[in-house]
Amino acid sequence: MADVATMMTQLDTLRAARAKGVSKLRLGDEEVTYRSDAEMAAAISDLESRLAAAQGRTIRTVRFATSKGL
Repeated sequence: MADVATMMTQLDTLRAARAKGVSKLRLGDEEVTYRSDAEMAAAISDLESRLAAAQGRTIRTVRFATSKGL
């Protein structure tokens, strides 16, 4: 498992690349190509969760699904 500083650097890099619209980037020794923005968003979310776990924090998400029943 990567240390907290490395994960924070990776997270900053991913966020910056997503903001620029870049789909191919280099993280350390490996080059990663994302097929879609959704795939990059999932990678960012996963990295945020792993970072929170390493720091002893938990991320709680509440999602509401509503319908009028029509």
